[in-house]
Amino acid sequence: MKQLFIVRHAKSDQSFFGNDFERPLNERGRADAPAMAKRMLDKKYTIDALVSSPAARAKKTAELFSATFKKPASDIIFISALYHANADIFYEVVSALPDELNSVAIFSHNPGISYFVNSLNTGTPVDHMPTCAVFAVCADITAWTGFSKAKKDLLFFDYPKNTW
Repeated sequence: MKQLFIVRHAKSDQSFFGNDFERPLNERGRADAPAMAKRMLDKKYTIDALVSSPAARAKKTAELFSATFKKPASDIIFISALYHANADIFYEVVSALPDELNSVAIFSHNPGISYFVNSLNTGTPVDHMPTCAVFAVCADITAWTGFSKAKKDLLFFDYPKNTW
């Protein structure tokens, strides 16, 4: 059984006028990321590896999750293709994951991350992945290469402003 936690980066600083790739998190984003990671811990989920876009806002979100899960930030795997990736890129990244990893968190951006979660056919359509949302699925597979064709079951969908 493999678990994939698909995480949109936390809220970024919209007043930042530099290069989009370097856009940092704002105060709310820096608070939301560890709070969402704690919600996962409270549900007793574990993460074997964190994979992220190297863009500043995704990178920082992954670092805040890694700190909450007590994983070294130096272990985060950065994949340039996840910066503004389409759904096909997500599938390529997932299929290349080492099979010894059973639970992986992947950090990226909209709109591609929303397209990806909707392509999973879990029966839970998502119009828009909010910032720092976590869409978690599992698949009864032993190798990540089987993920794209496997039936995916929704574990949970949560986001910072979710009150239920």
